[in-house]
Amino acid sequence: MSNYVTAIGLDVHARSISACAFDPMTGEVSRARFGYDPASVAEWALGFESPKAVYESGPTGFHLCRALRALGVDCAVGAVSKMHRPAADRGRKNDRRDAEWLARLLACRNVVEV
Repeated sequence: MSNYVTAIGLDVHARSISACAFDPMTGEVSRARFGYDPASVAEWALGFESPKAVYESGPTGFHLCRALRALGVDCAVGAVSKMHRPAADRGRKNDRRDAEWLARLLACRNVVEV
């Protein structure tokens, strides 16, 4: 795994992407929401210092990962079966919270890549 400073979690759907950037050194959290447009996600992500992005594997496939890599953003697809969610979070699931959870997992280097 490469060295990175800003961990970016993406909650990806067919028509929208919720993003959360987390800097573990400062604790700063930034959020954004996009239509399904890899270029706008890449532009936002490259505004942070040494970003790496992650999203959960699923029906959206690897298109976003390939597109972000082509645009200069280090991106990974995490194995959803290997990500353990706390029991308290199961009833409070939403896109913004999922993106933040992924960013924090990535910052802890606790993501198993597909």
